[in-house]
Amino acid sequence: MKNLAIMGGGSWGTALSVVLAPRFERVRLWVYEQDLVERMRATRQNDVYMPGVSLPANVDVSSNIAECLDHANIVLGVMPSHVARSMYKQMAAHLTNSTAIVSATKGLENGTLMRMSEVIRAVFGPKFDARIAVISGPTFAREVARGDPTALVAASTDPQLAQTVQSAFAGPTFRLYTSPDPAGVEIGGAVKNVVAIGAGVCHGVGLGHNALAALITRGLAEISRLALAMGGHPKTLAGLAGLGDLVLTCTGDLSRNRMVGVELAKGRKLDEIVNSMKMVAEGIKTTSATVDLARQHGVEMPIAQQMHAMLHQGRPPREAIRQLMERALKGE
Repeated sequence: MKNLAIMGGGSWGTALSVVLAPRFERVRLWVYEQDLVERMRATRQNDVYMPGVSLPANVDVSSNIAECLDHANIVLGVMPSHVARSMYKQMAAHLTNSTAIVSATKGLENGTLMRMSEVIRAVFGPKFDARIAVISGPTFAREVARGDPTALVAASTDPQLAQTVQSAFAGPTFRLYTSPDPAGVEIGGAVKNVVAIGAGVCHGVGLGHNALAALITRGLAEISRLALAMGGHPKTLAGLAGLGDLVLTCTGDLSRNRMVGVELAKGRKLDEIVNSMKMVAEGIKTTSATVDLARQHGVEMPIAQQMHAMLHQGRPPREAIRQLMERALKGE
């Protein structure tokens, strides 16, 4: 595995280019904004999404999809979920079934309710049977880029592909475990963002550790119920892609989704919050898909439902909390 293409030049894509560069002879980083491409080539930094972090010498930056994918052994998708299908369609003409496609996008596709690996399979299916893996886990991009120890999961229904990704990506500060459960890994990575918005609300209205611990625990129960209904495995949700990522996103100040909840609790409107952000908070769009998936699979997800009502129906944060606390009593 000599050549890696990273499709998406936000904070996570940039961080991955930094940490994975020593593992490959050449890394091509696709960035949407041509003016940013030119600045990154000149300064060797992403001044919008990862200022202060230098790109390794073997990282080439481009806005040309064909150029980035040329001779790529592994393609790493790091685009936002709402543009993933369009991106993969543009990529399809430049890939073959010998190319490994790895999704690092934590989100669900609204409308179809597909996981990202399902979107990839749907796009490439008519052309060839794509080799697909996903990576997820508790990862703040800036900490990865500065070399903090990080552990995450590489999952695929093809055990050999999961091991290939593990071997290709693992390094001194970047440890990967394999999993045969992409469904559980993807649902954990996507739906934790919904719960993290709730964690931000708790902080924003001045609640303490009791409320946060309860939210994380009951949030994990909801995520697990949905993942299991979709074919995931229980141990996946107890691991890095489930509990680990949930704890990080609900407690860390670098969490964009948590920040959205904090700002909502201050009384700011969602449109105002979104327009003030340079980066995407996946939980906003994922909340709608999560509620729809829960309904489709007959799964009870009261936290997700309250987040949806708060984000998209104008329910006040304190009213959402009250409704959660006053639900009918039940066993755990």
